[in-house]
Order: sequence, then structure tokens, then C-alpha cells
Amino acid sequence: MNLSPLGTGPEFDKIRRIWQALCDRAAFGGDDCAIVQVGKETLAISTDMAVEGTHFQPGWLTQYELGWRAGAAALSDLAAVAATPRGVLVSLGLSREWPDEFVTELMEGVADVAQSVGAVVWGGDVVRSDRLVIDVTVVGSVERAVLRSGAAVGDILWVTGSFGGPLTAIRAWESRREPERAARERFAHPEPRVAQALWLRDRGATAMIDLSDGLLPDTGQLAAASGVQCVINQESIPKHPFTEDHATALLSGEEFELLVALPHETAADVAAKFEQEFAREFTRIGHTESGSGVSLQLNGAPLELSLSMGYRHF
Repeated sequence: MNLSPLGTGPEFDKIRRIWQALCDRAAFGGDDCAIVQVGKETLAISTDMAVEGTHFQPGWLTQYELGWRAGAAALSDLAAVAATPRGVLVSLGLSREWPDEFVTELMEGVADVAQSVGAVVWGGDVVRSDRLVIDVTVVGSVERAVLRSGAAVGDILWVTGSFGGPLTAIRAWESRREPERAARERFAHPEPRVAQALWLRDRGATAMIDLSDGLLPDTGQLAAASGVQCVINQESIPKHPFTEDHATALLSGEEFELLVALPHETAADVAAKFEQEFAREFTRIGHTESGSGVSLQLNGAPLELSLSMGYRHF
């Protein structure tokens, strides 16, 4: 097996045990997608599951938004390796009580987010379930994959977008309040950064990862895979307009933005051109050094890190 080292946490301990048990019966890579050679073509394949009660609660989103969000989460994995999306397959676990029109609306959301990045729905499966489950498999073609493992000492770390919106929305719902529209939109309607990833690949990005579990844990995955220490400056993290503080921006998961490593020599020029090309935020948040793990700093002084920061499934 050709494995990229994984970062810390119970979820990844489980994955490591699976790897060890399957041995040569599997070909896991440890990245956002499996990179598979089929004849002369290289494919990127990934799967992502959204489960009622884990990723969302009843009443938070419309059926259309549920479909869009689940599709976007899976397609974001293709963006993370700079793959061009081709198709999606969707398996649904549904209650008997779900009306047919709800299913149609959900799948329209999946189809629209797929279409937004050039992909189509290829098929799927439907089964009975006590809670809603949306499992999306995505397939893309790869010219040159940008993996988590490519960062080198001295690279500069950048992120697309701003952070904290999804967690701000969740906290409002959990307090029985309706979130501010902009925060709700960040949770309900994430946009896979496919075009940005392909553009960054062509301009020398050395490593990328999509930010689904939170900035700190996902940065830890990139650091582990690349064998470097990632230094993050907390004051540099771009906050969503309705995010109260940088701690919320750090903790917020399911952002589906990109963390990108760029060579020091070209990073500033690439960043300036990125903002001209896409009219979106692209922010320098740190750099890589010799060592391991993630170092969080505030105005140059180290801050204590907790392994529980960010989203944890287990």
C-alpha cells in the first residue's frame, strides 16, 4: 500500500487499524480521493456521507439544500486533489414517510451542484432507513493530482474564503434561533472550489486539502502527510462577517474551502493573481517549518492546542 501518514484523532486511529487489517487487499492512499489509473486515464474517486442527527438536524434545511450540501461536500474532495468532476452516484436512506416530491427536490439539489462544476448524476440506490442518509460518490479525471503530501519546508500556507459561518449557523439553530442569512447560506450552500483548485495546480501549488473537519485538524492532516510542521497565525485567519472571534473560525467545520501550500518564491504573485481572477478572498495564514504537527501562534507567541479543537466524529 502507498499510504500518506494520517494525523491524530480517534477517527484516524480507526482508519489506521483498517489499513493494517486489509494489508495488500487494499490500495488506500490517505488523501481526499483515491487516485486510480484506468488504462491511459487517471481518475480521482471519493465518497462522502451526510447523516441526519450527525451532520444536520430535521428542519434546518430544505430538501433541495440537503441535496446541494451533500453533493458539494463530496465534490469538494475532487477539488482538493485538483480533479475535474465527471459524475456522481447517490445512495439514499429514506423513511417510509418521506413524500416522493421530497426525494425529487433533494436530487435536484445534488444535480444542480454537480452541474455547477461540470458533472452529471450517473445513478445510485434507495433503501429504507429510520433517519435520512445521503451517500454521494464522485468521480473525476486527473491531469496532475495535488496531494496532501507535497508541501515542503518553507512553503507558505493560504486559504480560500472566510471561516466560521457554518458553526455560527449551527449555534443559532441549537439556541432555537434562525441564523443570520449569510451564515445560514455558508452552511446550506457551500461551493466546491474546483475552478480555484485547477488554477492553483497550474501555478505550482505543492499541497492541498479541503477543510471539512476544521482548520486545525485538517492542517494537521496536511502536516502529517507532508512530514512538516505547519505554523498558523491565528490573527491572520479570515473570519466570516457574522463570526464573533477567531476561535470560532478555528473550530468551525464543514467549510469546504481549500488550504493550499505554495512555494515561498511565487506565493505572493500567485495570491495577487488569484484575487484578480476569482474576486474571492485568498489569505496567507502561515508557513511550513521542519518538524511535525501544527503550531498555533498569536502575534508571534505560541498558543496551546487541544486535540479536541475542530469537528470529531468519535
